[in-house]
Amino acid sequence: MKVIIHRGAKEIGGSCVELISSNSRILIDFGMPLVNQNKEPFEADSVAGKSIDELKTEKTLPDVKGLYKNEKPKLDAILVSHSHLDHYGLLNFANNEIPVYISKGAKELVEVTNIFVNKNIQLPNSQIIKHESPFHIKDFKITPYLVDHSAFDAFAFLIEAEDKRVFYSGDFRGHGRKAILFERIIQKPPKNIDCLLMEGSMLGRNETPYKNEEDIEARIVEILKEQNNVTFLFFSSQNIDRLVSAYRACLKTGVTFVIDIYTAFILQKLRKVSEKIPQFDWEKIRVKFFKYHADKLAGAGHKELLYIYNKQKIDMDELNEKKNKILMLARDNSIFPSIIKNIDAPEGAKIIYSMWEGYLTEKFRCYCKSKGLVIEQVHTSGHAVLNDLQRFAKALNPKSLVPIHTFMPRSYLELFENVNIVHDGEIFVI
Repeated sequence: MKVIIHRGAKEIGGSCVELISSNSRILIDFGMPLVNQNKEPFEADSVAGKSIDELKTEKTLPDVKGLYKNEKPKLDAILVSHSHLDHYGLLNFANNEIPVYISKGAKELVEVTNIFVNKNIQLPNSQIIKHESPFHIKDFKITPYLVDHSAFDAFAFLIEAEDKRVFYSGDFRGHGRKAILFERIIQKPPKNIDCLLMEGSMLGRNETPYKNEEDIEARIVEILKEQNNVTFLFFSSQNIDRLVSAYRACLKTGVTFVIDIYTAFILQKLRKVSEKIPQFDWEKIRVKFFKYHADKLAGAGHKELLYIYNKQKIDMDELNEKKNKILMLARDNSIFPSIIKNIDAPEGAKIIYSMWEGYLTEKFRCYCKSKGLVIEQVHTSGHAVLNDLQRFAKALNPKSLVPIHTFMPRSYLELFENVNIVHDGEIFVI
């Protein structure tokens, strides 16, 4: 079997790995880059209006024969590990005849993102895959493993062909609300792994004081008990673990959790996958309407949901009246200033910033300071810390461990055994 990391051998994001057997070719992930060749933030809009050939020339698209819409399809399948854009964000360039294998939860989130974030990444030839339910693509036998990650319904893959076994970790961690999934793999790992492609996003990053979601929940509880003004929580609505932490903190403190239409829609879509996910009409949850979200939902043919969500609607008058008992979801975007201008005496209001620190720009810090808002970072990563990476590698005990999804591939040589450094585009024969 041959493995080619088209992108990801020396960077986080833009994941794209090809596996080749005698008679089959499959791709694992086809993600949007997070950084350009100068390691500056990649502008997603930079692909607009450019041809496939242009994007290949500038190295935005990897040179994978038979992958693209302008050529005859020669790949047998694309596997998508999870619903973060750095793992699926270039799929709209792929030939629609190539089937895409994806979890139900991830597919639902892709469709939500299409509506609200204007990505328009369609999956016309998608196949739903399930935890530990093997399936075959010509020579390949593939077994998905549900993993603990900040993305909902995320998978790792065991891929077998020609008496070889490759394990693709995808993005994972061992400290989320689904940590039991990590422990199960540690306790009962797949055997005889020839090659482990393992992420290392946290290598070189400082660990936060919050080790897990329980720590996050406990700190939110403390903050809510202390506050005499409205509290804002900045996090991605697609981070269901974080949403659950926030909701549990609200229940413990008698605080109302105010979400938006976008979040209500996500929760409703994911109820198809798990009935345990909080819903917009549960106790202590209310919905704040914003015109942008309402227009997007109505434009996508879901106008009837606006009437349903209206039953839990909260307006600014009620929000101001009860603001010391409000935890309001927010994001660092154009909507937030429009919220603040309608808050009575916002000085002293607290922002719980529960996202990667890199998103917390100096411009936003200055804006908050000018309004008298207090920012506190309360976050834990969606990726495995070093100790868990080492436990994972030791449990799987691969003949070869190949770094992927990391800016520090050479550090693997000191931290793990049986490491092989592979460069983007290099053929690695197992």
